[in-house]
Amino acid sequence: RLPTAHLRTVAERRTDMAREWIAILGASSGFGAATARAFAAAGYGVFGVHLDRRSTMPAVEALIAEIEGHGVPVLFHNGNAASDEEMAAALDALRERMEPDDRVGVLLHSLAFGTLRPFFVDDGKPLTRKQLDMTLDVMANTLVYWSQALVQRELLREGGRIFAMTSSGSLAAWQAYGAVSAAKCALESHVRQLAVELAPRRITANAIMAGVTHTAALEKIPGADEISRRALERNPSGRLTVPEDVATCLVALSGPGTSWMTGNVIRVDGGESVAG
Repeated sequence: RLPTAHLRTVAERRTDMAREWIAILGASSGFGAATARAFAAAGYGVFGVHLDRRSTMPAVEALIAEIEGHGVPVLFHNGNAASDEEMAAALDALRERMEPDDRVGVLLHSLAFGTLRPFFVDDGKPLTRKQLDMTLDVMANTLVYWSQALVQRELLREGGRIFAMTSSGSLAAWQAYGAVSAAKCALESHVRQLAVELAPRRITANAIMAGVTHTAALEKIPGADEISRRALERNPSGRLTVPEDVATCLVALSGPGTSWMTGNVIRVDGGESVAG
């Protein structure tokens, strides 16, 4: 849970100014959902983009109701974040929902939709060009396109924060993780470039590398149980990372006094990555 005093401070800071929103790509579960809850508690409007089928929509609707319970505006868009048309439609809807002086204070990229398949197999099908291109486009390049669109529409401007969820898989070779690993490497590169190009606009960009976290995305990785077991053994804090750990940090990193932090890969893992 977020410290009550900190939440109150952030929320009070927004009573004297136009509403700030957080835009979350991948908002319906995992890190995205936890971040939506945390920022709603901190007084932000919540704009979420997600891709859910009918079977998972009840959970999305419950999340929206929970966010509304904080008394903040909320708008969720169910569609493909990698589609230019969907992006334009979603941002048009957001602009209509926002008050004239509102702005997007934070963008979180937390899209986890890619192909988990090895490059080489003795039987079956290896990773294809189409799958590799799709994984890189969804899990990396969309960060650039959404950042461009938000800046061009003057929704994200001075004081804005951009965060992108990377993983330690960008530094290692895991079974069937090659396409996603490449996407995470590209994502970190995009963050560095955004940090440099947006610095004159006083907008920061940082990647967040969470520790191993039980999410739907992790469960799809071959050998996920072994990855979790090793991480738990190694973590000096005695447990795995949870999505709320990341959400807490993002609220803090979005506050005043952090504008000089940009272009980084920030680890949020309880010491997992540095323990022997």
